[in-house]
Amino acid sequence: MPIDAPSRDPGGEAETGASREDLDLGQFVGTTAESLLLNLDASLRVHRRGQLFSWTQGLLQGLIPHMALVSALRVAEPMSFRADGFSTLVPDAAALGDVLLRDAPVLPGLIVAWKQRVFRPLVWTTEAFAASFGGGPLVQELNRLGAGSVLAHGGHDINAEVTGLFLFVRAADSFSEREIYFADLVLPFLQAAVVRSQTNLDDIPVDELHEGPVGAAMLTEREREILHWVYLGKSNAEIGSILEISPLTVKNHVQKILRKLDVVNRAQAVGKALDARIIRPCAPV
Repeated sequence: MPIDAPSRDPGGEAETGASREDLDLGQFVGTTAESLLLNLDASLRVHRRGQLFSWTQGLLQGLIPHMALVSALRVAEPMSFRADGFSTLVPDAAALGDVLLRDAPVLPGLIVAWKQRVFRPLVWTTEAFAASFGGGPLVQELNRLGAGSVLAHGGHDINAEVTGLFLFVRAADSFSEREIYFADLVLPFLQAAVVRSQTNLDDIPVDELHEGPVGAAMLTEREREILHWVYLGKSNAEIGSILEISPLTVKNHVQKILRKLDVVNRAQAVGKALDARIIRPCAPV
């Protein structure tokens, strides 16, 4: 059974938490409200998959921390979906989208549950998720990743038909009431950003989709190599072991990469690099 808030009794029964009517943005003044506005603004700048990766795995983590995000957009009738996945912690996160589509009972079941709760965000522990949708490929993958809970939310059209569904996956066994509320606020912007990122924009010059040039040409061969391993989720220590250099040297290279790409964290660097084709999507090695 899905829950609306993180609290559960010892027996595992869900308790109903705060809804949108109980929470409002006025409670989240200062830096949190500023973070929300920055996220909404960042979402409007998303036009490519790399930019979507950079936003969801960078700035959006401040509002809704998660280890992976899985998206499923309806692309045709009857109810055909295109899925994708994003993460800096999960190697080849895009495969999570394929797993979602392959696990036949899950997506229809999620849609039914979401409609029954009048299109409100839903939260399951991984155990409750498995009890609701079976122990198929998606649950097996969630268990393998050490996921503790799943938040599901989506969008719908005027006929109350689902247009998109999104899963936030995290290691902790709950989402806070505030995180659930922010998921409700951000979802329309998230879905619009995903739609734009999957629209064919090959004929639009890249510089029209960016605020400034990407410093791709400024990266050295070693920096590109390190960025490749960052993309595959390796830590500084792991990269150092692979390249036979010290973790401190790796850290210094990463800091230079962040400055050259004009980003603030590793997730944004990977997203910008994917978008600029400095590195290309690939399976983990």
